Amino acid sequence: MPQWLQAGGWGLLAGSALLIGAAIGYLARVPRHVVASVMGFGAGVLLSAVAFELISEAHDRAGLTPTVIGAVIGAVTYTGCNVVLARRGARHRKRSGDQQPSEQQQSGSGTAIALGALLDGIPESIVIGTSLLGGGAVGVVTVAAVFISNVPEGLSSAAGMRHGGRSPRYVFGLWTAIALISALAAIAGYTLLGGAPAAVLAGVTALAGGAILAMVADTMIPEAFENAHLLIGLVTVVGFLIAFGLSTAGQ
Repeated sequence: MPQWLQAGGWGLLAGSALLIGAAIGYLARVPRHVVASVMGFGAGVLLSAVAFELISEAHDRAGLTPTVIGAVIGAVTYTGCNVVLARRGARHRKRSGDQQPSEQQQSGSGTAIALGALLDGIPESIVIGTSLLGGGAVGVVTVAAVFISNVPEGLSSAAGMRHGGRSPRYVFGLWTAIALISALAAIAGYTLLGGAPAAVLAGVTALAGGAILAMVADTMIPEAFENAHLLIGLVTVVGFLIAFGLSTAGQ
């Protein structure tokens, strides 16, 4: 199988976890403290993946300067886009309660939420494609971390969409589309950056890391601690250590 097709398959696999989580969050009445727990777990997984996979990999490839520049650009780009979308109704797109506005409450919020979900998923998918440039083992670790974190993301967001009155067609159509776009983004990451210099590849990897870190702080951690119980910190650490274990197993 061609490598670019493998990249697309890994991206689709990781993106499909959003659909799995969305099905649980929309069809089941998951208690709020359970949603907070799984979101905390997912945040821990992504924090570990950013630290030990993305930023570390970028630094090993090209050193500190491209890594810092890429991470800052990623964080600034994500934050800027997120501010624009937040003003149009997507601020609470990963919240499981009644914070998400309905279309009647804020016109255009459905489109903003869809674009916000796309904004959250693209950096993860691109880095899946670029990680495969260095060999399959690193790609598998990255995919596993993204997959694990995507389940609680989809679960919490879909639960909030249900509270906001979004139809099943909207919810499952959205996450199916995001899963497919994740595959295309992974293919793009692999094909467009295959011959890129180490500094460029490191910068793109760090850019994705910066964007993901900003996303975790802005959308996942607030949900995790909105209905936090006394064990939420422990759950987050468990997610962090599981992802760290996957990272070291791939070395």
